[in-house]
Amino acid sequence: MQFIDLAKQQSLIKPALDKRIQDVLAHGKYIMGPEVKEMEAKLAEYVGVKHCVSCSSGTDALLMPLMAWDVGPGDAIFTTPFTFIATAEVIQLLGATPIFVDIDPKTYNISPKLLDVAINKVIKAGELNPKAIIPVDLFGHPADHVAIELISKKYDIKILEDAAQGLGGHIDDRKAGSFGDAAATSFFPAKPLACYGDGGAIFTNDDELYEKLVSVRVHGKGGDKYDNIRIGLNGRMDTLQAAIVLEKFTLFPNELKLRNEVANKYNSLLSDRVVTPQVKDGYSSAWAQYSILANDAEDRAALQAKLKDAGIPTAVYYPKPLHQQTAFGHLSDKDGDFPVSEEMSQRIFSLPFYPYMETADIEKVCETLMG
Repeated sequence: MQFIDLAKQQSLIKPALDKRIQDVLAHGKYIMGPEVKEMEAKLAEYVGVKHCVSCSSGTDALLMPLMAWDVGPGDAIFTTPFTFIATAEVIQLLGATPIFVDIDPKTYNISPKLLDVAINKVIKAGELNPKAIIPVDLFGHPADHVAIELISKKYDIKILEDAAQGLGGHIDDRKAGSFGDAAATSFFPAKPLACYGDGGAIFTNDDELYEKLVSVRVHGKGGDKYDNIRIGLNGRMDTLQAAIVLEKFTLFPNELKLRNEVANKYNSLLSDRVVTPQVKDGYSSAWAQYSILANDAEDRAALQAKLKDAGIPTAVYYPKPLHQQTAFGHLSDKDGDFPVSEEMSQRIFSLPFYPYMETADIEKVCETLMG
């Protein structure tokens, strides 16, 4: 059994995918070719925003808006410690300070209540300038963006939604990628909407930010590539990867339905043995991962070993919160500061999960866990 099976998806679109690739080879515009613009337009329409700016990775999709906002030393950026390092890495790359905020124990997303407390604490300390919040749509479940947007207005700070795992989820009629001042997503192969390499995109309704992002993406260019008006980076997305995203996008709405069906089957079979993931009322998850909670670290190790013996792979997202990692050792955070994140990291693990997973495989996983 595979943790994620991309072969089935590819078999459904192989002829059209081959044609897309051949079209790119024929026109030879391998960087920022017509498929890039086509992809940007379709994704902006899908998310419900004015602008989509493609880029070379999900990490650059997080970095570029911060660069456009002139984030740097002395700025405080608030985010969760229970996420992949890229979320906070981009903050530190620019010399700003990550301020970690603990998570909600049910959604694993940043706690709005604790976020408000953290911003107040930074303001009272008077050493850093609160500049932005980066909430993460972890495992595909949107963060509490309604509450977070109210907090951002209260303190007049920016929001950069980290929708690397969230694209396809929504809150009521608003899709992930449409919250805050900008949103970043990733097309890494394991993501719900993906390419066959690295790629990413930024969504925004801000015309001024859009113009800056287009400049930052190509070395800060102005009127032409030798007229550089700011420091940027080489953040362009390959045309071949955009062509792949376009073809995969034809399957995306149906795959979201299939992901929810697989998650529901898991939930119905496992709820008596482990803590299964729940989706808040009014929310829909993109189900980037299906993650469950064991009783404790020892129970998790035993369950993973049992599954491994049965030929079933698992993964842990994330075994160590960011504040406990060496890269952030210079911060004042210490063990015990973010108890929910620390507890989740000891209990959580993810099961095989993909849209075309057979019922027999789901049942095998569950029977092994329950046995």
